Amino acid sequence: MSLSFLVIVIAILFSAFFSGMEIAFISSNRIHIEIEKRQRGWISSILSKLTAKPSKFIAAMLIGNNLALVIYGFVMGDVLINWFQSFLPTDYALLTYLLSDGALLSQTLLSTLLILITAEFIPKVVFQIYSNQLLKFFVLPAFLFYQLFGPISTFVIWLSDLFLKKVFKTSGDQVQLAFTKVDLGHYISEQLNASEAHEELDSEIQIFQNALEFSEVKSREVMIPRTELMTIEVHDTIQRLTDKFVESGYSKVLVFNNTVDDILGYVHSFDLFKKPTSIKSMLMPVEFVPETMLIKDVMNALIKKRRSIAVVLDEYGGTSGIMTIEDIVEELFGEIEDEHDSTNLIEEQLSSNMFKFSARLEVDYVNERYELCLPENENYETLGGMIVHYEEGIPEKNSQVLIEDYVIDVLEVSSTKIDLITVSKAEV
Repeated sequence: MSLSFLVIVIAILFSAFFSGMEIAFISSNRIHIEIEKRQRGWISSILSKLTAKPSKFIAAMLIGNNLALVIYGFVMGDVLINWFQSFLPTDYALLTYLLSDGALLSQTLLSTLLILITAEFIPKVVFQIYSNQLLKFFVLPAFLFYQLFGPISTFVIWLSDLFLKKVFKTSGDQVQLAFTKVDLGHYISEQLNASEAHEELDSEIQIFQNALEFSEVKSREVMIPRTELMTIEVHDTIQRLTDKFVESGYSKVLVFNNTVDDILGYVHSFDLFKKPTSIKSMLMPVEFVPETMLIKDVMNALIKKRRSIAVVLDEYGGTSGIMTIEDIVEELFGEIEDEHDSTNLIEEQLSSNMFKFSARLEVDYVNERYELCLPENENYETLGGMIVHYEEGIPEKNSQVLIEDYVIDVLEVSSTKIDLITVSKAEV
């Protein structure tokens, strides 16, 4: 009995190893593995050989797993039958029947339950979570079994390819490893999670992360909102325009006709040196884009048409905001501040559970910076937009809003927008 028990334990361990290595090979980050392969050492050399033919490695692990399961099944069956017989008398016909036919079902259920838990479910979960580390740790035994079952794996792959070509008229298994944007994103996420929380984020990693998200960012997420635009009416005087430039410190001011929803273009402060007679004579064209347009497409349009400002329109054709080439570039390289950039946005941690924020701050930024879990939605970007979305209107000053697990106090508000709030975790 002790020998049988030892064989069962060894078979379970081997089955767990083979099934775990299979899922680790599939789940591991391919960029991480490629980087490991380019390092010096015997581990890198073995990894290169294992990943040269992925189908052959998977087949070798499947063959090893099946052999372990077959051995386990034979030995476990004898052990269970002997165990049943030691507890049940065999004098009666019913019990004899149970030991002949019913016992087959019983031992199948028991042995299957044991192998599923110990050699399938638990190993695959563990190997999937720590796929990169365990694949590297067990690379030597995996390579030995890869070599041992290599001839059988080659034969099985050849047989399956022949079947696919003859029956399904396909070219067989010729899948090549290719790195995608998803693989790079996973690798960068792993590096960020591996670093200490207090460490400064490396600028190159941040640029990589921004670049991966760049193609999915929409205009409404980047634009300067309508309420913060510096504008002037087309029929205003040149002196009034000069005062606008002096007041704001900007080099460009938008020009509208009657209403901000009718933007005509913009004027540049440099043109004032040409002594213009009217604002209309100074007008420069702008590009009009919808809120849902991707910023990569906006940048291409601005570069192609040699324009520097894009006016973002809402679904009704009204002015929602504007963006410049600088705003788009900042999505890649981070904030580029100059002497005229406003830094009036407030973000203070009042206590371990309470924060004071400008409602203009973006929800995803606040969540990432202060480890909050405020709800994110494509219908809004800022904290103020989140409150308006849930309240279906602008709340009054000093009012309190409950959004999921957070209590939000509105400190300052105008007729058109929310300015300042505090956020705290709701007490359970």
